[in-house]
Amino acid sequence: MTSLHPTNVDKPVENIHPDNLPQSSKTKLAQALSVLVDHSSKHTDVTQNVHGPMHLIPSIPFLHKLVPELEELATKYHIGNFVVIRGTSERIFESMPIYARIGMHLLFYGKEQVELLEGNRKIDDILRDESIKEGKIYNSSESVKSISSFISTYKIQLDELLDPDLSHYKCFNEFFYRRLKLDARPVQYLDNPLSFCSPADCRMTVYSTVDSATKFWIKGDEFSIAKLLNVPPDSERAKYYEGSSMAICRLAPQDYHRFHCPLDGTVTGEIVDIPGQYYTVNPQAVNEPKFDVFTANKRSIAYLTHGQTSKEVAYVAVGALLVGSIEWTAGKEKGEIKRGDELGYFAYGGSTVIVLFPKGLINFDQDLVQNSLEPVETLVKVGYSLGQCPDAGSVPA
Repeated sequence: MTSLHPTNVDKPVENIHPDNLPQSSKTKLAQALSVLVDHSSKHTDVTQNVHGPMHLIPSIPFLHKLVPELEELATKYHIGNFVVIRGTSERIFESMPIYARIGMHLLFYGKEQVELLEGNRKIDDILRDESIKEGKIYNSSESVKSISSFISTYKIQLDELLDPDLSHYKCFNEFFYRRLKLDARPVQYLDNPLSFCSPADCRMTVYSTVDSATKFWIKGDEFSIAKLLNVPPDSERAKYYEGSSMAICRLAPQDYHRFHCPLDGTVTGEIVDIPGQYYTVNPQAVNEPKFDVFTANKRSIAYLTHGQTSKEVAYVAVGALLVGSIEWTAGKEKGEIKRGDELGYFAYGGSTVIVLFPKGLINFDQDLVQNSLEPVETLVKVGYSLGQCPDAGSVPA
């Protein structure tokens, strides 16, 4: 995970890893996550609840008192990762949200033991229960009080909103999965039917093969396409996606949280919902060999057909810690769909969209490829160019 840290720091920065995290009671950590979630229903300043970045821990006395080791973590390590702004050489550092850090603690310290917390509740149960609770909190009418602070903290562009009148949002979640104006996310190369576009406002990595993805980014020992799609390894679908190309689109809490279609084609099948866990999808968890967060987490899959080649593309929406739901809009209906059309949205939390392209269907844009091999994520928006089909007639059958 060294690539997640800057190359020009004055002194070496130790990597975050289960072996060098400050020790803390799993019971304390579980309590901290629960208290933090509860606090988000009472505190209008979002920097004082689940949204708070790690470097603000000292300004949240109740959390610092409950788990003082978290402050040590925040001061000793770079708690977050760098992202390249597309079209520039600028890199920005994104501080990890406090809830993601606590979730990683629980994941690292809790998965290898069978130890139970709070009676008969396992770590997985705690993460699921707190995620569901957070969803309910942000669906309540009281949660509208957090909207203004969220806008201020994350500098949300109100001029992009389809409905800029904040009084029209009946809960925080309604604002979280807000709609944008129809022209807010134009599709690049719209006149080229062989072009593909970004499906989300996100931090993106792309890999021409799954093998490359597991070498540079997804480090979980047990990751496989069959597990991601929840199909038998010897099934036709698993074989179809052997050697496929992969776009991984991570949405941070501040992002526009509706996801869109990357191609011109059709929605060809029913949505496949796969139950699972609520682990954080932060890069430092994805880069950890002991865990396969993408194949363990709850996810929902739509299958699309590319109009120019009739090739199937798998579109996987992955839930995460404190993500209450994955909702499909246009994506749940069979029929024609265009690049940039909305497919669905995530309720509260950071989330991920993974798009699997069968071998040979896409040549990713070179800047995305180069950044991903470094590896570092690239900040993109819906409609930005993702790549092109080399030639409809040359794609393998």
